[in-house]
Amino acid sequence: MLMRMKRFWPLSTMLVFPVLGMLYAMFNKPLETVYSLELGIDRAIPFVKYFALPYSIWIFYIYACLIYFFIKDSRFYYRSLLTYTLCALLCYGIYSVFQTTVARPTLTGDDVFTALTQFIYNRDQPFNCFPSIHCFSSYMVMKALYTSGFRNKWNQIIIYGMSSLIIASTLFVKQHVILDVIGGILIVEIVYRAVVYAERTFFNPSPLAKKSQPQYPVSK
Repeated sequence: MLMRMKRFWPLSTMLVFPVLGMLYAMFNKPLETVYSLELGIDRAIPFVKYFALPYSIWIFYIYACLIYFFIKDSRFYYRSLLTYTLCALLCYGIYSVFQTTVARPTLTGDDVFTALTQFIYNRDQPFNCFPSIHCFSSYMVMKALYTSGFRNKWNQIIIYGMSSLIIASTLFVKQHVILDVIGGILIVEIVYRAVVYAERTFFNPSPLAKKSQPQYPVSK
């Protein structure tokens, strides 16, 4: 039993999340100048309170994906966790010098979805918007799965579908705008490629080890 549990000890590296959360709170406030990146298309996107549900379960979804990656192939767990950490720190650096905000609607009603949206608004100040952490992390797990050898029809449906829903939710609950989404995706494309390059450069196995590694088929 103890040996089985020992296998999962590396998951303790996920304790980086509360540390990053504390850092996030430090930057979640206005600077002397706060910018708006709202475009015409953002104003055309309606507020839809029902999207508060996928928005609110985002972090638990990311945790679940990371644990799934660890079970299937720990390399993708470490790669994703490192990518998340670097992307988050890069976002914090941007927030510290370029703070943006998003106008929020006035909430009316006493239903559960309105209450959930109000909870989101109360918990998170309308800053730290560009790039979007919800978006970069949701796109990151899509990227990790796509580059893995264990993707199949069902995990693609679940992860691509849920990630897309969360990204859309950031727009429909008026927490982010289109440019925040684009910024989050671009950060992942840069950081993920850098992490993979570093893996291959500094942790590349010897030719003999390469031959002994199993080859994972990619499902179509």
